[in-house]
Amino acid sequence: MKTLKEAKVGETFKVVKLNGEGAVKRRIMDMGITRGVEVHIRKVAPLGDPVEITVRGYELSLRKADAEMIEVENI
Repeated sequence: MKTLKEAKVGETFKVVKLNGEGAVKRRIMDMGITRGVEVHIRKVAPLGDPVEITVRGYELSLRKADAEMIEVENI
């Protein structure tokens, strides 16, 4: 399964699964990233961290460590 960390700029994905446990998983869900939601990759910083995405109509920056916990599939 592909993770959000491996995604390319301009692609749109559907979230399949959130890995991680406890507070980390809860924080990702509180940002609006839940199973079934569409995520669009807007930008990646020059050194690859953070990744800027659009989710539920707003822009969000994620660290690579957090993006690696989000499994996605192509739409």
